[in-house]
Amino acid sequence: MNKVGFFRSIQLKFIIIYILLLLLAVQVIGSFFTQKLEENLLNNFKGSINERVELLSYNLEQAFDRERSEEGDGPTLEGEIQQIVQDINTDNIATTVNVISNQSRIIGTNKLNQQEQLGRKVTQPLVQQALFFDSPQKKELWDPEAESQVYVHVEPLIDADGIAVGVIYFQSSLEEVYDQVEDINRIFLQGSILAISISAIIGILVARTITKPIMEMREQARIMANGDFTQKVNVFGKDEIGQLAETFNDLNSRLKHSYATIEEERRKLSSVLSNMSDGVIATDNSGSITLMNEAAGRLIGENPEEVIGDYLLDVLQLEGKIIDLTELQDSGSMIIDFSDDSPFLVRANFSTVSDDEDEITGFITVISDVTEQEKVEQERRDFVSNVSHELRTPLTTMKSYIEALTDGAWEDKEIAPRFLHVAQNETDRMIRMVNDLLQLSKMDSDELPLHKERADFVGYFHQVIDRFEMNRPEQITLIREIPKGQSLVWMDKDKMTQVLDNIISNAIKYSPEGGDIRMKLDIKRHYLLVSVEDQGMGIAYDKLEKIFERFYRADRARTRKLGGTGLGLAITKELVEAHHGKIWAKSKEGKGTTILFTLPLMSEKRRDIR
Repeated sequence: MNKVGFFRSIQLKFIIIYILLLLLAVQVIGSFFTQKLEENLLNNFKGSINERVELLSYNLEQAFDRERSEEGDGPTLEGEIQQIVQDINTDNIATTVNVISNQSRIIGTNKLNQQEQLGRKVTQPLVQQALFFDSPQKKELWDPEAESQVYVHVEPLIDADGIAVGVIYFQSSLEEVYDQVEDINRIFLQGSILAISISAIIGILVARTITKPIMEMREQARIMANGDFTQKVNVFGKDEIGQLAETFNDLNSRLKHSYATIEEERRKLSSVLSNMSDGVIATDNSGSITLMNEAAGRLIGENPEEVIGDYLLDVLQLEGKIIDLTELQDSGSMIIDFSDDSPFLVRANFSTVSDDEDEITGFITVISDVTEQEKVEQERRDFVSNVSHELRTPLTTMKSYIEALTDGAWEDKEIAPRFLHVAQNETDRMIRMVNDLLQLSKMDSDELPLHKERADFVGYFHQVIDRFEMNRPEQITLIREIPKGQSLVWMDKDKMTQVLDNIISNAIKYSPEGGDIRMKLDIKRHYLLVSVEDQGMGIAYDKLEKIFERFYRADRARTRKLGGTGLGLAITKELVEAHHGKIWAKSKEGKGTTILFTLPLMSEKRRDIR
């Protein structure tokens, strides 16, 4: 947050507003004061002139009315008027007093240096109006000779008969009045400047008292924006700003609690997202990715940080399946195939994020690896299909033969026994299949117990081979490669006998006439390796891993002919793994097949205990 300069601060604005208000008040007061002062001085000045004019008018009217002797013993009218005029105290050298007769001639003046003006005729309009209308004339005029404003008072002189015998022309300069007004205005201006200066200083102090708490709250807001809620704003009073500071501190406490709660929820959400096995992808309403956890990145093979901002449909490779994002809301869930060299299926569940007005603000996509799940589902479907297929064949055969017997073949002593023998063989085959299925089911649900005991596998292996030697076809040769000594293992003899019976029986079944079956035992450091090799037709490389799957047959026609159920090697694998061993096969087409499995040897410590 940038620091606010003084010339842009609220403090300067307070000062300017304070000074402007003061200037406005001073201006209003000064204008009113000046106007009233000027008006008062002018009224006083004019009142003083009017009083003098009244006194002078009275004396002059007495002079005009006085009777004078014809011999000229007393003073003349002009002389008496001149004496009266000169006795007037004007206190202003710029004051002119003239007495003008009704013939518009000057008969007296107060100016000693203007005696030559006596007898001169006056043509001024104010004088003529006063003589003509017998009424006084008062007016402010501009005197071009004195270059100043003057006040002119023309007062008519009325005799006893009510006739105007002359006028008094009184003219006085107003400069003295205006000079006084100017002097007072100057003093008022100086006082105003001093008052404004003092008020500006006080305004700065007052503004600081107002802005200081605001500046503190601004600084605290900046600190709060950085996530620090430990500091408080000082409260300087109980006024509005003080209440604002208290409210700000309360807001700080509430934000601190809310921030702590949000941070705790964020950590929980981050921990949940980080530790989820499912991937989570969040987008905005336009489909741009805003969040992706590590699990989602691993599932789709992308760096979560690098795909931020990418389009969801492009990342999930759905641009050809879904055109518009709004279709995601209706699709709900779908399987996305990310298979490349190996099968890889991902299930994506879509949901929308809405605001208070039910407007879609984004999408949440949860993805999970369902490759194994789909594989198990496919195996289940294949298993049901295979079981149905395997049972349908013997059932169809039995039905055909039973229908033939029902139709009368049972009376034929040669055909009936053969039909019954076929039905019996198919029944036995279905019983073996069902028993194998039950055994596999028990092993899948861990309901098939193993009764393990310590046994010498070398001697045990010889006993199993001896049993097959007694019943082997004459054209098959069993070759033993078994070392001497003891190899102690922890096993269930019955279950291991079933394992070896399945492996050796298959080797005998698929061996050609004159073929050899090589049974070998290698004793390693921690385990023993058993291998049974035949010289049969072999198995293709791409089918080698499938021979341990349920109902899988490399040669279905031959297997059915030999009475196999397709479950023997599947049971064998389960039993070997139950003994903590491993089983696999090696084969080349036309060169035979080798089945190998391992069993862990008993440790020296366990041997001592036993």
